[in-house]
Amino acid sequence: MQRNRIQFTSRPRHQVLLIDDEGLLRDGLCAMISLEEDYSVIGAIVGGPAIGTVSLSVEPDVVIIDFGVSGTRDAEAVRAIRQRWPNMPVLALTFTKDDEVIEAALRAGVNGYLLKTDNRIEFLAALRSVLAGKRYISPSVLNRVVNGYVRKHDQARQRDSDGLSEREREVMRRIAQGYRTREIADQLSLSHKTIEKHRSSLMRKLGLRSATAVAAYAISHGYL
Repeated sequence: MQRNRIQFTSRPRHQVLLIDDEGLLRDGLCAMISLEEDYSVIGAIVGGPAIGTVSLSVEPDVVIIDFGVSGTRDAEAVRAIRQRWPNMPVLALTFTKDDEVIEAALRAGVNGYLLKTDNRIEFLAALRSVLAGKRYISPSVLNRVVNGYVRKHDQARQRDSDGLSEREREVMRRIAQGYRTREIADQLSLSHKTIEKHRSSLMRKLGLRSATAVAAYAISHGYL
């Protein structure tokens, strides 16, 4: 008589593709990811539009990309990723806290923005968030942007009633997701001029001055 056998199966790992220039930082990041039981690095390559044609042994579950100060080449790489894998979670990893770079990364289509100076716990939290289909911005960046533009107002009052119309909230959510004005207009079947009006109105009501600040506000107040 055969005894019932209990089979233990390991949980499948999330396949990570890393896009960064060669060097110690990339090697160290690969080593750190490989130590996590939930993740496996399938490749580490240099960025650029060539990502659209690079050959991989398996499809990635998430892409981590270095996003530099200029951002132009990296934005092109993100767009190439989006063309090849439209729904691929993309996490930008960078040293810069510059608002223009953050905005460029969001517009390019990244799902998360993390600083290389953040710790391992934040890194893993960012990975889990983007894999779950959520947006993630480094707390140090988020706090700085929110403190710079939103702290002037009574945040407790804003949580109860921010004074926005439902349409303005919808526009704010899409801005925070990285969509441009014309894309939002197409999605909501409204004119470009109408979206600009809603955008200007919500930024005036909230005391915000950039799309980055809008994204930070939307995330920190639970709109996404």
